[in-house]
Amino acid sequence: MAENHKAGEGVPPSNTPKAKPQKELYPMTSWKYDAFLHTFSVLVDLFFREVHPRGAWRVPRSGPILFVAAPHANQFVDGLVLQRTLKQEANRRVGLLIAEKSVHGFIGWGSRQTGSVPVGRAQDKAKPAKGLIYMPDPINDPTLIRGIGTDFEKDAEVGGMIFLPSIKGQSGSSVDIAKIVGPEEIRTKRPFTSQLSLFQLTGRDDIDSQGKFGNEDLTGPKDGYEGTKYKLAPHIDQTDVYKAVFTRLRSGGCIGIFPEGGSHDRTELLPLKAGVAIMALGTLAEDPNCGLQIVPVGMNYFHAHKFRSRAVVEFGAPFKIPDDLVEKYKNNQRRDAIAQTLDMVHQALSAVTVSSPDYDTLMCIQAARRLYNTGRKLPLPMVVELNRKLAIGFSKYKEDPRIVDLMDNLRDYNKQLHYLNIRDHQLSYARMTLLRVVFTLLYRVSKLLVLSIGVVPGLVLFAPVFVATKYISHQKAKEALAGSSVKVQGRDVMATWKLLVAMAFAPALYNLYSISLAVKVYQDNLWGYVPAAIPFWLVYVIAWIIFPAITFAAFRIGEVGMDILKSLRPLILCISPTSSYSVQRLRERRLELSTQVVKVINDLGPDMYDDFEKSRLVSDPFRDDGFLSSREESGIPTIRQEGESAVSSPPDSPGVVRRHTTRSSRAIPRNESFSNIGAIGMFATRPPSRSRSRSSSAGGGFGSAGFPVSGFTSLDSHEGFQEANNKIRAAMKERSQLRRRKSGVSLNDEESDA
Repeated sequence: MAENHKAGEGVPPSNTPKAKPQKELYPMTSWKYDAFLHTFSVLVDLFFREVHPRGAWRVPRSGPILFVAAPHANQFVDGLVLQRTLKQEANRRVGLLIAEKSVHGFIGWGSRQTGSVPVGRAQDKAKPAKGLIYMPDPINDPTLIRGIGTDFEKDAEVGGMIFLPSIKGQSGSSVDIAKIVGPEEIRTKRPFTSQLSLFQLTGRDDIDSQGKFGNEDLTGPKDGYEGTKYKLAPHIDQTDVYKAVFTRLRSGGCIGIFPEGGSHDRTELLPLKAGVAIMALGTLAEDPNCGLQIVPVGMNYFHAHKFRSRAVVEFGAPFKIPDDLVEKYKNNQRRDAIAQTLDMVHQALSAVTVSSPDYDTLMCIQAARRLYNTGRKLPLPMVVELNRKLAIGFSKYKEDPRIVDLMDNLRDYNKQLHYLNIRDHQLSYARMTLLRVVFTLLYRVSKLLVLSIGVVPGLVLFAPVFVATKYISHQKAKEALAGSSVKVQGRDVMATWKLLVAMAFAPALYNLYSISLAVKVYQDNLWGYVPAAIPFWLVYVIAWIIFPAITFAAFRIGEVGMDILKSLRPLILCISPTSSYSVQRLRERRLELSTQVVKVINDLGPDMYDDFEKSRLVSDPFRDDGFLSSREESGIPTIRQEGESAVSSPPDSPGVVRRHTTRSSRAIPRNESFSNIGAIGMFATRPPSRSRSRSSSAGGGFGSAGFPVSGFTSLDSHEGFQEANNKIRAAMKERSQLRRRKSGVSLNDEESDA
């Protein structure tokens, strides 16, 4: 609970009244929390092939922490993954904020075991209201909303919210109600500003993407326009929620929040809710010395809704709210303080998430990453980091002609891959000879047949669960999409429903299998194959062990089998006379695109990052171990300088010939030169950690010691070596003097002896 503070100096401790510990509204019991996570973490291990933590060493091991996680792309699975990762990597227990409408059934029981705080949300209580609404004067009076056939005095309330419907995948807007003028007029706290909302409320088509009207002489809606449908939500009192959060944080606990609000399946972050800022500022306003820190968490999924997918949970650097913002919050300047805090949180989340304006752009960014990182398999955290940097670059230079042309080419390349129904990395099969392709195909088919022996029994046993989870999850996705204004396809709820259905259906199904087997043994000893001495109840127990074991083995073997099965189609295409030419042409197109991607990145990269050459995540992609089998094939000239080894470089790209480096390091790939000597384990400024969270979460490769740190000095010149030599000599001299002082020999005696 919250610590007691002294009333002042000079007051005897015995006379200081002790504040009674404040009872939490939603308490967290440690053993219940640990037991729940230990039991249900197996769901994460079964559903995901890999959950990779990154940066967990940044999480403080003590003190109050407000974890802000985004994007909220996997509904209740997000919370389970976050809690499991924090407990395993940082030994911190975190209570999550959960929607009040979800606190029932199994989800409600689980939330109570982990000390979650239920939150009422306006969108959950919004209901369609009668009549239509429109803006009578969007130019001069944009906060006035007028209705036709409405009864705002009965249906609406001050402090409530008004919601507009979503159209064609675009989320509808919402605003707070400031005043009820009459049954057919209300005023909002702020005007609707988006292009879609203004179109819905005016029917006019002269609105640009910034929400500006082209013809300002026309102050009203379009002639004959009656209005749009809408929803109304009552005012939500969050006093108990904030009280519970303040108490938990002031007592040194942790709170986790998804500041976007509800879950969604969009490729960009939604606007952050003000609640996260109010929680942080309110806690510090009550106890400025509590030491509250905010830790951003990036929930990065690869196909979040699919079974046996992958995820990277990335923790950003913790930060504190400046004192001046807390003072503003306390001195009735809350709006400004909340806005600045939200900006800080959004900026921190942008550093641990990958955000793009739409799905098509995200696919182009991922294609660019694969083309840039030609022929190499990167660790998952590095894949996320490279995607993030490319997304930032594409967003910054989206109007640049080079980026526009590259994006068009990437879209066309993705369409060709989709048409052939193959993946980017599978184009490497086109380099193989026909004989080798045939041999590889036969070998993989035979391997697949052998693996099917271990897969088919478990697949048959679990098939009803697969069918049920797929059908129900798709139905729930449709329901969620119909009731949401921000979802695109409703895929954010699919993983949750797959797990819930499997948890309920699988035990019942395997119980049926076990009972059926026991009954058959009781009737005729399983056609005489089971000895009569074995009781049927023992058969039931053994069946409960064997059937799940067969299914689990099928899952693990099936992963390998699915990878092999997916690799057969490109091999068949390479053999087929009608499609082999298309695959070969697409591979040649890939080589051209790879050259273009590298050139654009090398041209624009130094403009974005001053230390581009040192901070780049992958070295020069054009090496012999990639898809580009030779430098001549890629059209890259070889530059030679007198007395130096050859250095390959894309034509006309800045920063390719490395300057200010020693001759011995020029032959080394750019991110492996002596300039980055701190990345090698034996020269790292911090020793390698035995902690799994530090070593695994950093995502570093060989010799990274868990931290991709820079070198402690630059050894690129004679002056650099001389500086290092002087420092070593000075340190040795100081150490020698300290040793002599301890032995009782003074420096003067030493000099006189000399």
